[in-house]
Amino acid sequence: MASTSKKTLWLAIVALGVAAIFLYQHFGLGQLLTLDSLKASRDGLVSLYQERPLFAVVSFFAIYVACTALSVPGAAILTLGAGAMFGLGVGTLLVSFASSLGALLAFLAARYLLRDMVQTRFGKQLAPINEGMQRDGLVYLLTLRLVPLFPFFMVNLLAGLTPIGAGRFYWVSQVGMFAGTVVFVNAGTQLAAIQRPSDVLSPALLLSFVLLGVFPLIGKWIVAMLQKRKIYAKWTKPSSFDRNLLVIGAGAGGLVTSYIAAVVKAKVTLVEGHKMGGDCLNYGCVPSKALIRSAKLAKQVQKAASLGVQVADGRVDFAGVMARVHRVIADVEPHDSAERYSKMGVDVVQGQARITSPWTVEITTEAGVQTLSTRNIVIASGARPFVPPIPGLDKVGYLTSDTVWGMTELPRRMVVLGGGPIGCELAQSFARLGAQVTQVEMAPRLMVREDQDAASLVTASLQADGVQVLTGHQAVRCELDGDIKRLIVKHGEQEIAIEFDVLLCAVGRSARVEGFGIEELGIALTPRKTIAVDAFMRTNYPNIYAVGDVAGPFQFTHTAAHQAWYAAVNALFGRFKRFKVDYSVIPWATFTDPEVARVGLSEDEAKTQGIAYEVVKFEFEELDRAIADGTAHGFIKVLTVPGKDKILGVTIVGEHAGDLLAEYVLAMKHGLGLNKILGTIHTYPTLAEANKYVAGEWKRAHAPQKIMPWLERLHAWERG
Repeated sequence: MASTSKKTLWLAIVALGVAAIFLYQHFGLGQLLTLDSLKASRDGLVSLYQERPLFAVVSFFAIYVACTALSVPGAAILTLGAGAMFGLGVGTLLVSFASSLGALLAFLAARYLLRDMVQTRFGKQLAPINEGMQRDGLVYLLTLRLVPLFPFFMVNLLAGLTPIGAGRFYWVSQVGMFAGTVVFVNAGTQLAAIQRPSDVLSPALLLSFVLLGVFPLIGKWIVAMLQKRKIYAKWTKPSSFDRNLLVIGAGAGGLVTSYIAAVVKAKVTLVEGHKMGGDCLNYGCVPSKALIRSAKLAKQVQKAASLGVQVADGRVDFAGVMARVHRVIADVEPHDSAERYSKMGVDVVQGQARITSPWTVEITTEAGVQTLSTRNIVIASGARPFVPPIPGLDKVGYLTSDTVWGMTELPRRMVVLGGGPIGCELAQSFARLGAQVTQVEMAPRLMVREDQDAASLVTASLQADGVQVLTGHQAVRCELDGDIKRLIVKHGEQEIAIEFDVLLCAVGRSARVEGFGIEELGIALTPRKTIAVDAFMRTNYPNIYAVGDVAGPFQFTHTAAHQAWYAAVNALFGRFKRFKVDYSVIPWATFTDPEVARVGLSEDEAKTQGIAYEVVKFEFEELDRAIADGTAHGFIKVLTVPGKDKILGVTIVGEHAGDLLAEYVLAMKHGLGLNKILGTIHTYPTLAEANKYVAGEWKRAHAPQKIMPWLERLHAWERG
């Protein structure tokens, strides 16, 4: 029965649509619904209203409802016509109710005819939208009504596909469109009054034009105020504040935020619950690069004979290696120390911070508990290693990229879980230092974020260093048989047992979002369980910001510092001017041997996104300095706009790839193409010359071929 009624309604709508198109084309209704036509017929419309007011009102109301319900173009002209025909008061009343009723009819038609089909087919993809509409649907709809970002009819139809109730839809539309209706109807009354050119300069008409331009800004301000009132409704704002800014977490993001605030003379407190410098100094970038350096030297010693150097003893003192790692941390530590930042003017507090309201933070220290009030809060709590839920993992024991630095003895057999940057760097390093390493990755290849040609070179290098690389293998459980530890992995239908002494989990990092009061405040998270922030680094509380790994979308020290500038400036000066964070040029590097560095698009990403590109490649085996250093392996690959030298992305695989990438980061940031790199003098012999040579390859491929035969003839003629 329901199916029959839906079919009947579909047929009726199709018939009405066909009829509307016929009338629109045959009678030239499109020409009638224009500003010129409205002005030409203005006197007749006014006379009709004066002679037959009820007929004019009912007819106009019915036409307006029909146009909005059927999504016929011309609602704006009809609104101006209401002002010209009925005046501001009656015109506003008619349009306000007619537009809302027509919108409701379109909404109900979409809901009855399309919602079940759309939700059934795309329910999984629409789940976040449905959840958002149930939670904040009124705010979303009011935003679209106050600030018409989308066509009127699209809002009506799309809202019908969501869970928002029809009653709520109607009254929000009625309220949200009222102010805009007044502005347009008022403009119509003034446009109707133009009799001669000088009337254009009348104050009333100029005001109407100003309102038409300013209203979207006013609408944005109203929506922002309503959202702010809603989010802060249950909190009492302090009348004064102890701090301008309070920062939670002293990693890269927190340190840079605090530094900027101190430089501009804001009163800022930085709270760190563990070690200054955060993960990068203590567990990540610094110790891993120190370990990589020792491992690389061990590899070079093994190859010393190929360079004509006889080495008497190349044995690895692993305890000495780890002692050096900790010395490096200690040497870098003063750069991130509490003493240094205190001298800069930052109030550094060692303790546990907990946000208790949008403007207050409770800090627990050895001395006790204190609560500070602050205008703004920046969360820079970082991330922790993710430990996969593998049965038996706790029983056999494991290390992570945080805890591996406590080792003093080199394990004989090590399993590294994970084929990303951290897993590859550590697997190669421990293998070079003498461990028997097996690397397990569930994906079909290592380093899935990089192109296949780059990942293949790294994989080959790992295998040459003795790493057994098992891609396409899923870790299913761990077993402990006496003192023997085993990891059981599955490859297809086959299970394989891998015995090990140490298992290192390096499968990624998850944001630290627990224990800071985030849950209690209702600070929104993304599906990836990072803190959701807008383009200004604000959370759903406009005075609370998040930066670095806890916010994403990149987990790099340099992006945390990059975000910190925006968070600090927007927090302290956002009332006057706000800045959107710029992610257009984000470089990164994996410090394996060979290194892999990238900025912009990879070739795989360009293909996936359907972006047209050309590719030019230069192999390091052709570079003099690489040949002399014995590092003549790897390449530079540049993606450009077809036919142009504009750089879309660069991938470098080779010695010091991370350093070589900087020239391309600069070029992309400032819009410089390969021609500019080609025209720049590079010192000989250096690895940086490769950047010039790849630009030369591009130039040669784009030489004007049609002119070459003529040049050949010219040179032949000049020879006589």
